[in-house]
Amino acid sequence: MPSAQQEFSAYGLSHWIALAVFAAGAVLVVRIGRKHQSASTARCFSRSFGVATLVLYSTIYVVALIPPTIGRSVPLRLTDLASLVSAYALWSHRTWAYALTYYWCLTLSTQALVSPALHSPDFPDQEFLAFWAIHLIVVWAAIYLTWGIGMRPDWRSYRTAVVATVAWVVATFAFNTFADTNYGFVNAKPETPSLLDALGPWPWYLCTVAILLLAVWALMTWPWVQAARSSPHHGG
Repeated sequence: MPSAQQEFSAYGLSHWIALAVFAAGAVLVVRIGRKHQSASTARCFSRSFGVATLVLYSTIYVVALIPPTIGRSVPLRLTDLASLVSAYALWSHRTWAYALTYYWCLTLSTQALVSPALHSPDFPDQEFLAFWAIHLIVVWAAIYLTWGIGMRPDWRSYRTAVVATVAWVVATFAFNTFADTNYGFVNAKPETPSLLDALGPWPWYLCTVAILLLAVWALMTWPWVQAARSSPHHGG
């Protein structure tokens, strides 16, 4: 009889390979973004990237609906929102969509790469592939928009991300409480080890995470604002 498929283990071989793929993809999207090309070609690539992100997310979401469950099928994870927003940011280059992509994907989605809350069989299980595919592509989107084509956050972007995140936490907490679910790990820590384990018990880790995010997002904003002010093209 064949043995059962091995469970995914953080920092096992498959995790290191996924991180290597992430690093290679990050370099590639930056090079593509910086490559000298016409505006129409750049726009075509960005929109194709956005469509690919949306198609990937939609496919994963539809598969997750079989069978539908209250604890897995409601699109309330921040990954759901980040996927949709990053796809729209790639398509439209709208400032608010880029802001959410920048802050959410470069911190919260990246955290999932470092300490994946993945309880599934290892590669090539479809849940394993879905988890890594969607988390990699949304972080690549943020990297492409920022270091590839030169979009930049400012303090208005910061405020947009803070307000949107607070609204998501409030709505998700209310839903989790009503439906006895735990989307976004707002109502409890994940079962698998994560960075949240170092931030105190529930609900105090929510306060710790909020303070850390406010500080980290500010540090992610300040250098770009200072660079813009120092630019010879800056007014004044």
